[in-house]
Amino acid sequence: MRRFSLWVRDRPMIADSMLAALLFTLEILSSFGRTAPVLYAITGLGMCLPIVCRRRYPRAAATAVLVMSIVCTVTLYATGDLNAAENEHPAKFALAVSLYTLVAYVGRRAAAIYVVGLSADAAVSILLLDQDVPAVVVFSALAFALSWIIAEFLGARRAYDDEVAARLTVAAYDRDRRAEEAVYAERTRIARELHDVVAHAVSVMVVQADGASYALRGNPEAAERALSNIAGTGRQALAELRRTVALLRTPQTPEEMPQHGTAGVARVVQTMRDAGLSIELVQSGAIDDISPALSLGVHRLVQESLTNVLRHSGTDSKAWVHVVRREDDVLVEIVDNGGARHGSGVREDYRTAIEGTGNGLVGMRERVAVLHGTLEAGRRHDGGWTVRAQLPLHPPE
Repeated sequence: MRRFSLWVRDRPMIADSMLAALLFTLEILSSFGRTAPVLYAITGLGMCLPIVCRRRYPRAAATAVLVMSIVCTVTLYATGDLNAAENEHPAKFALAVSLYTLVAYVGRRAAAIYVVGLSADAAVSILLLDQDVPAVVVFSALAFALSWIIAEFLGARRAYDDEVAARLTVAAYDRDRRAEEAVYAERTRIARELHDVVAHAVSVMVVQADGASYALRGNPEAAERALSNIAGTGRQALAELRRTVALLRTPQTPEEMPQHGTAGVARVVQTMRDAGLSIELVQSGAIDDISPALSLGVHRLVQESLTNVLRHSGTDSKAWVHVVRREDDVLVEIVDNGGARHGSGVREDYRTAIEGTGNGLVGMRERVAVLHGTLEAGRRHDGGWTVRAQLPLHPPE
């Protein structure tokens, strides 16, 4: 039964057709014993038919019902069937239905105008059919007032349901949008971490392999050191990659992130020195007790900046790394002198491999933004580059 009611509710014209059929059935039953039963039924049918499309064309349907009601009154008067005044047409219940429809679906102004028409219809009925004025007025007033009140109540209920449905739609949209943003943020985080781990190690290994190929015959000891550095960098990158993948597989809190600190920065600098870069490191203030997220950010900024120096300036360049803990923030500054573009120690067939995709600076900006810091990066007048980041120790919540 509930399924049928829901099915009917979704098809308003079917429900209205059923109501019109019920009114017409009552009209047929009351037509027996009339002076002109066929004409009585036809005029009643004229009042019932507009009910079928009352919700699609409320004004037209209400007007048609009102006109047919007056026609019915005139027909009763013309046929001399004045006894019908005692029970009239049951189809005239369509007048109350039409008033309800106007209030609920059109508005109070249209309904008020329709009430004037109903009053004229009642006046014609009183004059032609010689009806009891108090009875007609009281009955009509009660019937139409009840229709108006029911329409107001159900209209308010429908407006509330529509508002709830709209809010649910907006909530569903917001939920889907937040889910998409969360997925995008997670993908960005994964890409940033993998880029920082893999790009750094691969760049160092490519440069070391290139240097080893040049020194293999003329300086076997240098080639051996380069191969040893390649193996060490590869093992370190593999361990870092495994750790990163493990972190990405399970939810991690900031407290569970690795703490790199001053030793981590020193290891990155030493790795790049082994690759052939000349680096001067200055660390001021302890960064071992800062938050893990901030510690990882400092580590990645130094790592990515030095990797970019190696990529774009080669081993002939020199870099200066300053990591300074201040009262409210940590200053990270990496400066290079530009060197020889692609350096003399980088073979042509390796250039594409170590140049990367240009996402390093984008990744650094994203990481600094997550930490609520500021980043400045750009070319200096002497051809070198400067990367300067200020990372607050206590970012806003």
